[in-house]
Amino acid sequence: MVFTSHVFLFYFLPLVLAVYYALPFRARTALIACSSYVFYGWANPIWAVIMFFGSSVDYFCGLALVRLSGLPDLDGLPPVIDRKVPRTRAMKIVLAISIITNLGLLAAFKYTGFVAENVNALAQALGLGAGALPVFHLVLPVGISFYTFKAMSYAVDVYRGDARPMRRFVDYLCFEAFFPDLVAGPIIRYAAIEEQMRVRQHTLDKFARGVSFFALGMAKKILIANPMGHIADTAFAAGALPPHDAWFGLFGYAFQIYFDFSGYSDMACGLALMMGFVLIQNFNSPYQAEGITDFWRRWHISLSTWLRDYLYIPLGGNRRGERRTYINLTVVMLLGGLWHGASWNFVLWGALHGGMLAFERAQEAKRKALRSRDNRRRLPRPVRIALTFLIVCLGWVFFRAKTLTQAVTYCESLFGISRARITAGADALAGALYTRYHVSIFILAGILVWAAPNTWAFTTRLSPPRAVFAMGLLMLSILVMWTQSTNPFLYFQF
Repeated sequence: MVFTSHVFLFYFLPLVLAVYYALPFRARTALIACSSYVFYGWANPIWAVIMFFGSSVDYFCGLALVRLSGLPDLDGLPPVIDRKVPRTRAMKIVLAISIITNLGLLAAFKYTGFVAENVNALAQALGLGAGALPVFHLVLPVGISFYTFKAMSYAVDVYRGDARPMRRFVDYLCFEAFFPDLVAGPIIRYAAIEEQMRVRQHTLDKFARGVSFFALGMAKKILIANPMGHIADTAFAAGALPPHDAWFGLFGYAFQIYFDFSGYSDMACGLALMMGFVLIQNFNSPYQAEGITDFWRRWHISLSTWLRDYLYIPLGGNRRGERRTYINLTVVMLLGGLWHGASWNFVLWGALHGGMLAFERAQEAKRKALRSRDNRRRLPRPVRIALTFLIVCLGWVFFRAKTLTQAVTYCESLFGISRARITAGADALAGALYTRYHVSIFILAGILVWAAPNTWAFTTRLSPPRAVFAMGLLMLSILVMWTQSTNPFLYFQF
């Protein structure tokens, strides 16, 4: 089930909200858990079974950590494991069981085929024979990358003493299966939502902001991302292209993935607000970033902060010298690339961003060493934004291309050095790319990216005119949705 479907909009969501507000507070958690499993298992019930198994392991590991700490319950609630309490070997084993279970499920479905293919290719290159390992391509459960990271935060936060575990099993099922963010984020950190699971407010203002969030997110997806997807799909499927067509297609994809992904995050935040939950801001005008470091403070914030707190800092962060810092940054982004998909394209995408993060940190260290803080020596802000956008877009080539060969061919087209022959149907391609409708949406996307407030800022002070505007966009989006074929959000595949 997807948000942009008539089943969700006209049946599932109204029914869930009506029953939710009719029930007493304590029963609402169970409703969210049950409805989330219906939402997730709608396409494939086996996916719900897999998630339930992982949730069961994580829940009992959380309780085991508290029991092994020897701390008594306080006020009927499990205690927070104080940082002064020694972490025993048994507690470390329990934590390892949770992490291995989650990563094992993710690896089994996402990386088994990738690893086998590369081992076989390496064996063949070394003359050890071909087909040493069988290659299995399992159907990837939608959203497994997102809820795996969410689940891992539970055991780690309880172990670290950042949050108390959940007493009721249904509460944990609600946390991990929470349908607004289940399949494409934001990646909820357990420590950030643990208290809201027990106590949260339901107000008319919060509900109205949630509806506006949902409306703006849907407009991003239906009215902008999908038309930009037409441009990107046409360009990337064309083979060798003239440079101007290649750049137009690439910028179209940059707009598509931003409005598609941020649109889903907005809809998720809106749905959560309708039920009293406040999630974090996941996008903060990322294409206005003045560097790759700044970009990752603005793009997919829930992932970048997760990688920082659960991977970068445990690796040593910036505490072990500059060289180790550069290595840590690169390793984290390489793993972040692999998190997105089992492909060398994603590895190269992560390497590009990791290399740029290390380069920018080295430049900043050099400026500090020379005590050079004269802003006049820096490029003007619009130029920094433009250069950052171009670097991000070059990375999107590897993100969007289906194969490494296609990515290389597309890069050659961007710079006019393609060795492949441009097809004779270039005029027909231009006619498909530069329709008045798609060019108009392309220009609108650019205006919204660089000149308009983002949805978080727009809804912070929700005036009646803004609410009416959001509802108008929602109505328009629903009407346009009926004219489009089913088009799931891009990040469903990750």
